[in-house]
Amino acid sequence: MAMEGHLFDTFFLIFCGAAIAATLALYTRQPLFLAYIGLGVILGPHAIGLIGDVKVVSEMSHIGIIFLLFLLGLDMQPKALASVLKKATHIAILSCAAFALIGFGIAIAFGFNFTEALVFAMAAMFSSTIIGIKLLPTTVLHHRHTGDMMVGLLLLQDFIAIFCLLILLCGSAQDFEFKPLIMALLALPALAAAAFYFVKYVLLKLIEKHDRIHEFIFLVAIGWCLGLAAIAEYCYLSAEIGAFIAGISLATSPISQYIALNLKPLRDFFLILFFFALGAQLNIALLPDVAAVTLCLAFALLIAKPLVFYALLRHHSERKSLAWDISFRLGQISEFSLLITLLASQQGMISERASVVIQSAAIITFIVSSYIVILNFPNPIAVKESLRRD
Repeated sequence: MAMEGHLFDTFFLIFCGAAIAATLALYTRQPLFLAYIGLGVILGPHAIGLIGDVKVVSEMSHIGIIFLLFLLGLDMQPKALASVLKKATHIAILSCAAFALIGFGIAIAFGFNFTEALVFAMAAMFSSTIIGIKLLPTTVLHHRHTGDMMVGLLLLQDFIAIFCLLILLCGSAQDFEFKPLIMALLALPALAAAAFYFVKYVLLKLIEKHDRIHEFIFLVAIGWCLGLAAIAEYCYLSAEIGAFIAGISLATSPISQYIALNLKPLRDFFLILFFFALGAQLNIALLPDVAAVTLCLAFALLIAKPLVFYALLRHHSERKSLAWDISFRLGQISEFSLLITLLASQQGMISERASVVIQSAAIITFIVSSYIVILNFPNPIAVKESLRRD
């Protein structure tokens, strides 16, 4: 029996099921997010259907990505960010262009129309912030050049992804509206400046006055993150960009690490929902029909992404070992690609067949890329003890 509308029943199935699936994954040394995706496929409407409507879960799961970007901002000093963005900009632009050509070419080769091919191109451009950061050791993420470069590249990709989403929101070529694009370009520096001034003259003074009340600091941090995320969406940016600005505006304050430590469990709660919703939304009935194009897209990007990133990073004078490390960690499709696909589908720009191809290819790249990193590079869940780094 489907359980639409029964939020308690839905949460019971998701988290009890996730606990069992995670236990099995730990005993077999598999990445936990694969267990959550598999659980979503099994319980979702396209399999046994115990959870028939995942729309609410999917909307809630988006908060996990918002908190992830907020925490990244808390650990990134503004001066360090400016330096990294300056170094990584041309790498991000050239790599996105190369991957877009691959996605577009594969779509055309398999008979998709021009509009669908453009969506394929957009979806192919980006790498996963969630996978990239979750498999990066904490010491590397916060204190080393590898972490800075990865965060810089992922953030630049996020900016490019925002403009892709804006283009989709602006409409078709016949009735294209420039207002959202212009508003976003004007809003980004204005929002960043307003956030830094508000933190300096209001938020930090408020926190200092009530710093003994931990519940208050927790609530203020969540309110600041989600509030700026909502304002960013209103200004035609994305909630993720707003959350990152909220985080980095607090990064220089002494309270930033306390906030980061206390918000991690909340972030993980919503990320479990994200991976579950990803599996539940996959229409497995269409998989046999799209298997060839899905595999072609997935493995073309799995091969091309490390090679392109490696070539660009080496040209940028990065060491061989570091270049390969970063390149393989960025060797998958992004959760932003899924958001682009969802929006294009809602706008009627792509068919369900095209949507399933991109979703399936994303999951394949998540899985294969994760195993490559787990088996070959330092990470928190490595099978080999020599590679395990928390």
